[in-house]
Amino acid sequence: MKANQVAPTQNRILRIRQVLEVTGLRRTALYEKRNANEFPEPVKLGKRAVGWREADVHAWMDNLAKSKGGHHA
Repeated sequence: MKANQVAPTQNRILRIRQVLEVTGLRRTALYEKRNANEFPEPVKLGKRAVGWREADVHAWMDNLAKSKGGHHA
């Protein structure tokens, strides 16, 4: 990959709004799942900012689909 190319999207950090949009979860459900260790932990981005690794979110969705017998596009 050339120096000026963007890394694959799986390396991106998603903010809460993006995670909610991608997963279809509501904020409360996401935090309930996170507190129950059923959702990936966020990474600290700053003093008051967190985000989730896109790859972790997609892996969670893939595992959820497999456990429910569905599929993830």
